[in-house]
Amino acid sequence: MLAPKSRFYESHGLRLHYADWGNEGAPVIILVHGGRDHCRSWDVIARALQPHFHVLVPDLRGHGDSDWTKGGSYALTEYVYDLTQLVRAIAAPEVILVGHSMGGMVSLIYAGSFPEQVSALVVLDGVTVLPDAQKAPTQERITKWVGQLDKLHDRATRSYRTIEDAAAQMRTYNKRLSRELALHLATHGVRQNEDGTYRWKFDPYQRVTAPQRLWPDDHVALWARIACPTLLLNADESFLAGSRAAGLERYFQKARVEMVSGAGHWLHHDRPHEVLGAIERFLGVAEDSAD
Repeated sequence: MLAPKSRFYESHGLRLHYADWGNEGAPVIILVHGGRDHCRSWDVIARALQPHFHVLVPDLRGHGDSDWTKGGSYALTEYVYDLTQLVRAIAAPEVILVGHSMGGMVSLIYAGSFPEQVSALVVLDGVTVLPDAQKAPTQERITKWVGQLDKLHDRATRSYRTIEDAAAQMRTYNKRLSRELALHLATHGVRQNEDGTYRWKFDPYQRVTAPQRLWPDDHVALWARIACPTLLLNADESFLAGSRAAGLERYFQKARVEMVSGAGHWLHHDRPHEVLGAIERFLGVAEDSAD
């Protein structure tokens, strides 16, 4: 079975990891995971797309096998910077982006900031900011941020006796996860402690909401700059309001919205064949797919 090669690049002084599924010379497609996830979360999609594309899947800073930041700073714009460095490192004139959740927001920001470098964009349940959302007062944002940092500073790191225990914990958050997929995700998502127990690879500080952030009007302005065809692929049972918001496509030049039925927020795990089919049709490779 096809497996990716591990590669590394540098951004902001951090050593960042990505999975390279090969097929050099083909159009580059970058799959961007969400918060508290990792690059191997995309394996089913990456393996299926590899015959058509050079598939690269980064571990965002603070996730997977990438370095954690010093001081716990994880604003969306910092992930965007890391993505620009990856595109520079591979010297790709343009790329296709597919992002899930937070990775979808990162992909939207990148595509709006550098529209000439993105040829197509797919966002899986990743519109996490509604255009009409109100910005909280500055002092509330800073107070919330300080409180989150204090809480994490005093929080003990959660450990699991076995990888199977970590996988079982994942299934409590997403009851649609099969045991096999949960074990796969946990196997690549944990690191062993000195005492033989396991802990998640992601930095707990990436949970913190940065007070200096992009706001709804910033996002809308960036969406309007995205020049490439865009697919907003949502889940009908997602907890995100963005999945149920009507008319989001009007903020984009060339966007359409499709809904995946019977799926929650992790739609590429819940309905992988439906999600893959939608991506392949959008990218024009469905007829050649062996799936």
